[in-house]
Amino acid sequence: MSYMRVTERSISTRVLNNLQGNISRLGDVQNRLSGGKQLSRPSDSPPGTTSALSLRSEIRAQEQFIRNVDDGMGWLGTIDTALTSANSQVNRARDLVLQGMSSGAGGSVGARSALATEVEHIRDSLISVANSTYLGRPVFAGAASGASAYTSNGVYTGQGGEVLRRVGDNTKIPVNSDGEKVFGSGNTQLFKVLTDIADNLRNNPSALGSDIGRLDTTIKSMQTEVADVGARYNRVAQMRDAADARIVTLKSQLSDIEDIDLPQTITELTLQQTAYQAALAATAKVVQPSLVDFLK
Repeated sequence: MSYMRVTERSISTRVLNNLQGNISRLGDVQNRLSGGKQLSRPSDSPPGTTSALSLRSEIRAQEQFIRNVDDGMGWLGTIDTALTSANSQVNRARDLVLQGMSSGAGGSVGARSALATEVEHIRDSLISVANSTYLGRPVFAGAASGASAYTSNGVYTGQGGEVLRRVGDNTKIPVNSDGEKVFGSGNTQLFKVLTDIADNLRNNPSALGSDIGRLDTTIKSMQTEVADVGARYNRVAQMRDAADARIVTLKSQLSDIEDIDLPQTITELTLQQTAYQAALAATAKVVQPSLVDFLK
């Protein structure tokens, strides 16, 4: 039968190692409690770190979607405001045409000339509306990035195409409008129609019946675009709500991985402190003289 020789020095070394382990565990708990996080470095939990990085990436993506949505709502809100103003002015122009038609060729030339002047002012105002911009870009110029969609004479300078905003993982929504689709083109272009109406009010009131038919065609196009813009705005707003809700869910999942359970951590700290104090007390009793000698 053999025996292992146990020296005072080996006992002291073992005791110090055990105490060091206790205080190290106590320090870990204190660090988690003070930082409020379970993960302070990747080695704390490699799977948890991977999941946390993935969740943070998705949160950033959702936050970008929200920024895109806000930009899109700015575009669509500008268009809606412009079309609301334009619709009101076009309806006023229609009323003026009806007044001119009611007086006919036998009406007062001066009265019809006054109506023509007001129609011209409405046309100029509508050209300004058609050049509405958001962050320096004309909202009715299609994909064009010039300073305006129409010249002062009502000539379209934009181009076809869409300004798209990505508002979801697989969702892109156009946030601009094509001026030719809204205000017409060719013989039914709004600004040409208004120019013809002003001329006919002065010189050929019998042609106003044809003019009002062309004007009605443009009014229908504008109303269609108002409905389309409203639908797109609502969809973009819904996507924002969805992104907000998704971020709340993702942050909750991230908190489950990274954040400490406060009551549990406090309990664990208390247990570790108690264990450390007990270890100190036991060590003092076991190696009272030899430990002191060793430390000297």
